[in-house]
Amino acid sequence: MIVILDYGMGNSKSILNMIRKAGGDAKISAEHSDLRQAKAIVLPGVGAFDNGMRKLDDLGLIPLLSELIIEKKVVFLGICLGMQLLFEKSEEGMLPGLGFIKGHVSKFKFPVGGKLKVPHMGWNVVHPISSSGLYESLENESRFYFVHSYFVHCDEIENVMARAFYGNEFTCSVRSGNVYGAQFHPEKSHKFGLTFFKNFLEIIC
Repeated sequence: MIVILDYGMGNSKSILNMIRKAGGDAKISAEHSDLRQAKAIVLPGVGAFDNGMRKLDDLGLIPLLSELIIEKKVVFLGICLGMQLLFEKSEEGMLPGLGFIKGHVSKFKFPVGGKLKVPHMGWNVVHPISSSGLYESLENESRFYFVHSYFVHCDEIENVMARAFYGNEFTCSVRSGNVYGAQFHPEKSHKFGLTFFKNFLEIIC
C-alpha cells in the first residue's frame, strides 16, 4: 500500500488516480497507523514552505516521518513543494525543512520586464542524469508539467537525478537512498507522468 500524505497541501486525488491508473494500490491518509504499514509514502505539495512544515508538525508527522524514512528506509517521494520540504531550509520561510537531503531552496530571480516570469508554469523538458529508476524509458525529450517559484540546490551532486532549463539550468528531481523528489507534477503530466509512476511502482515492489 502506498500512502499519499493528507496534510491539506497538494493534489492528493490526482496523485491517487494516477497511481491507480499505473496499477498501484494507494490511499490518502494522515493516520499514523496507515503510515506505519505503508510500503511507500508520497508527500504532495502546493503552497508555502513554512505552512507545509507547520501542517506536518500539527499532525505530529515530523518525528514519525524521520523514523519511517531515515531509520526504517520506507520509500518516500516528494512532489513539488513536497520535494522542497525534503531539504534543510528555504528562502521562502524561516522554519527548518525535513532535512532528508542536504541543501536549500531558492527563488527564481529574473530581470524586471524580461520574458521569463515567476512562477515557472507549464510544460518543460526534463533531462535525467540516468535512464534508470524513476526515469526508465523517459530519457528522450520527456515533458512534465511545472508550477513553481522556487527550486532546490543539492549540497551533494550525487543527489541530483534530473535537470530542466528555465532561464538557467536547475535541479528538478533528486534522490538520496530511499528518498526521491520531483519538482514537476507527474500526476498532471499525461503519458510521461504515467510512466514515471509505473517506474515508481517498480522501485517499491
